[in-house]
Amino acid sequence: MIKLVRTTKKFVGGEVVTTALNDISLEIAAGEYIAVTGPSGCGKSTLLSILGMLDSPDAGEYWFEGQDVAGWNEAKLNELRRGRVGFIFQNFNLIEELSVRENVELALEYSDVPARERRERVAQMLDHLGIGHRARHRPSQLSGGQQQRVAIARALVNRPAVLLADEPTGNLDSAHGEEVMRILQQINEAGTTIVMVTHSPAHAARAARTVGLIDGRIAGTAEAVAA
Repeated sequence: MIKLVRTTKKFVGGEVVTTALNDISLEIAAGEYIAVTGPSGCGKSTLLSILGMLDSPDAGEYWFEGQDVAGWNEAKLNELRRGRVGFIFQNFNLIEELSVRENVELALEYSDVPARERRERVAQMLDHLGIGHRARHRPSQLSGGQQQRVAIARALVNRPAVLLADEPTGNLDSAHGEEVMRILQQINEAGTTIVMVTHSPAHAARAARTVGLIDGRIAGTAEAVAA
């Protein structure tokens, strides 16, 4: 489903050039659950940005569902990304001026889904994640765990094939973090491909495969060991 071939990404700041990803090759099959680990600054978030088509590699190939999208322009990437890729962020990125329902429905704003179906899909997703009773609340009226559920609902309402999660439990206590991990497991079991960046060895162990990064390179991969 996803394939990186000798992919490199550099960032230039003044006279300093930082190589965030260095000649990375990686394949991810449809339905896999991958955890990406490594120290801060090793390229984990940059990898997610490339996979999510929010950024483009400077060299190498990026194949998504059989198409090499590395050289595509922003308009084409937006069109492909919409409805195919969902994002969950550590900081939730909810809009305080909007209700829970409106935050989730925002993900469907530029889709071809009719207004009535949008409302139905949002309601179903909120109910599925146990947050339907909070649909009219503002984000600040929710707990951290509830806010992350809203962020997950927003990521899933477009029914993406791939879900990218950047430290999805980073701002949560252990109980709420475990709650989010259970939700991610259920989403993967339903068929969604997940790539999750995490610093937690325990959370990484929940994935089927772990990919370690160091200095922008893949340091190793490991399959989960069945209990």
